[in-house]
Amino acid sequence: METEVHVYGFSIAANVLLSFFPFLIVIFSLCRYVLGWHTGLDAIDLALNDYFPGQLGEKEGFFDFIHRNLLATAGSRRTLQIVSLFLLLFTANGIFEPLEVALNRVWGISKNRSFVRNQLVSLGLILACGTLALASAVLTGMNVKLLGGSWFARYLTMVLFKMAAVPTTMLMLFLVYWLLPNAKIAARRVLPAAVIVGVALEALKYVNLLTWPLWRDKLKAEYGPFVYSVTIILWSFLGAMVVLAGAEWAARRAAGPPAGPPPQAG
Repeated sequence: METEVHVYGFSIAANVLLSFFPFLIVIFSLCRYVLGWHTGLDAIDLALNDYFPGQLGEKEGFFDFIHRNLLATAGSRRTLQIVSLFLLLFTANGIFEPLEVALNRVWGISKNRSFVRNQLVSLGLILACGTLALASAVLTGMNVKLLGGSWFARYLTMVLFKMAAVPTTMLMLFLVYWLLPNAKIAARRVLPAAVIVGVALEALKYVNLLTWPLWRDKLKAEYGPFVYSVTIILWSFLGAMVVLAGAEWAARRAAGPPAGPPPQAG
């Protein structure tokens, strides 16, 4: 509940907004123009539809808005955009900078990495997490291709997507909790937090879907055409707070009975 934690959360959320659409463009371009893999595009649609509501009585829902603009932007380029790739790397690095400072604070580490070292570690995490996200899309796309297009196949595909996506999220969180702090953190200390926070983020996604009509009406009245950008920032902030709460819980749990030497600054 400290003020600086909210500062970290909003900083992370702002960088999520900046990297969100470039990430979609890069993944879309990889699947369409590099791999020539159209079932991967179906997997992207499935993931987006899982995170963002459809029409829900609207003329154009959140998912429809993102999908239409993604097709219009990435579909008109006919190639993998190097600019989008570098923009993604730069903005995603921005996510890990305040996150490292916050995790160092959680673990009582007084010294942060230098900017260059933070960027190098962040780049490694981006490549690892991006590979995991693409692998999850590969598994989902394979299931989409094999199961066909019946309602039962779509339902089973969604179940299989959950089976792949939730453990993938947990593994990403584990890598962040374990490698991002500027210290040697024992893997066993952060693994339970990664599992619990992964489940909590999945639950938060359903809260988003259930409460979206209320959010939509309120945010449209206050922010007008910026409603989707504000929504991404708000929910990214809540997600960031959950991630930081999980790290705090792991640190407090580790500070209980002695479980080894304290973390040493890297």
